[in-house]
Amino acid sequence: MSIRITTLSENSANLGVIAEWGLSILVEENGVRILLDTSQSMSVVHNAQLMGIDLSSIDKLVISHGHYDHTGGMKDVLAQTGEIEVVAHPDMWGDKYAVYGEFQKYIGVPFERKELESLGANFQLTKELSWITDNIVATGEIPMINDYEEIDAGMCIKTGDSFEPDPLLDDLALGIKTESGLIVILGCGHRGMINTTHHLQRITGEERVHSIIGGTHLIGATPERLVRTVEDLKKIDVQKLGVSHCTGFTASCRLASEFPDEFFMNNSGTVLDLP
Repeated sequence: MSIRITTLSENSANLGVIAEWGLSILVEENGVRILLDTSQSMSVVHNAQLMGIDLSSIDKLVISHGHYDHTGGMKDVLAQTGEIEVVAHPDMWGDKYAVYGEFQKYIGVPFERKELESLGANFQLTKELSWITDNIVATGEIPMINDYEEIDAGMCIKTGDSFEPDPLLDDLALGIKTESGLIVILGCGHRGMINTTHHLQRITGEERVHSIIGGTHLIGATPERLVRTVEDLKKIDVQKLGVSHCTGFTASCRLASEFPDEFFMNNSGTVLDLP
């Protein structure tokens, strides 16, 4: 079994490519190519060209959730792929805002659905898990099971003139079954890195977790949440921990300290052949 994971866009960059606030990760498994997210704008196509990756060969696009920094590059990506199936949750089209006191900003998909469909996007919207190959699954809705991971209170849905908390039911991840255990690929992990990992363990029947890679949304985590996250990661016995995007400096330093052999920064340009 051959798995290659290439991070095409992330907040920080390896030498030779560019960084952008957002995330996009290409997963290749035995000739099948799946792109998770498209970052904020032009970085995915730019970096793919620099890295010699032909985006027209992508078999499927998966959208982890409907925020601009994961969907803003869709038009540029579709210009390369042409017609392609897009797996996502129906709530990706919510009227999403960040609201912190007087600060209010639209953070949803920056394009109309019809415009993307005219460029080749064939949306397969589902709340359920979706097996993309025999070994790769998109989680569907992730239950909030533990008592310490919670959604950022500033994430909102606008209804009329008012804002309501966004449960981010559209937040999904990819799980890859391998001979060495699960590989978990997170978009933002809004519904919790640990919740997501436990959900993938349940739906795949694979308890071993080889790798967790991607955005963890620990950027505003309390000290208690960090402590309990570390405890659970140690119970999970993760072998590789590559964080990106919305993890934040404080959480990244804590994870690097607690997992000195497993931890790495998963930046733009990072290429992993796993397991």
